[in-house]
Amino acid sequence: GYHKRLFENALKYHSGEPVSGILLLYSSCALHVIESCIGTIHFIIQDLASLQNQEQNALFQEIKVLVVSHNIPSRLFPDWYVTTVTPSVTYLQDTTQAQSTEEVLTECLVLLFKLAAYVPKTFEDDSDDLNNDLHTLAPELIIPAETVNYLCDTEEFPSPEEFLKMYLNPLQPAMDSGMLLTVLGT
Repeated sequence: GYHKRLFENALKYHSGEPVSGILLLYSSCALHVIESCIGTIHFIIQDLASLQNQEQNALFQEIKVLVVSHNIPSRLFPDWYVTTVTPSVTYLQDTTQAQSTEEVLTECLVLLFKLAAYVPKTFEDDSDDLNNDLHTLAPELIIPAETVNYLCDTEEFPSPEEFLKMYLNPLQPAMDSGMLLTVLGT
């Protein structure tokens, strides 16, 4: 219900550009991939920031913005998909602790690209089937909950509120510091 209302409100303000992507719901976390125009993405991030400010009553806690990209040539997902991810019977050892944050993020993005290639081919007629079948048909493409929790807990990615501050404020680097800023986006 939350996402449906959010996307309907986004369409009111940014008409003509529907939202596509995927929402993976785990027992303790969620992973959103949202594709739309920059105005809609900005609106959604603002809403997530206001959600996070509700503290203990918030729908989501520890929200992080991992990647925002501009000028992508085509969408990964033709529609909006939602699936509940249930843990597999065999529990794999959590390897995120032995990896750097860059390695964990790269692994996560690679799995998302593979998932994006798989979903439209398999569920092109009925996105409702995705909720029941994805974790059983392609468990190797599902990002482990431990990975999502690890990325949410890291300080290297901004919260929606921090992202908006960076997005809305002009960049003023110290010219003699030798620092390099890399911004990733969708």
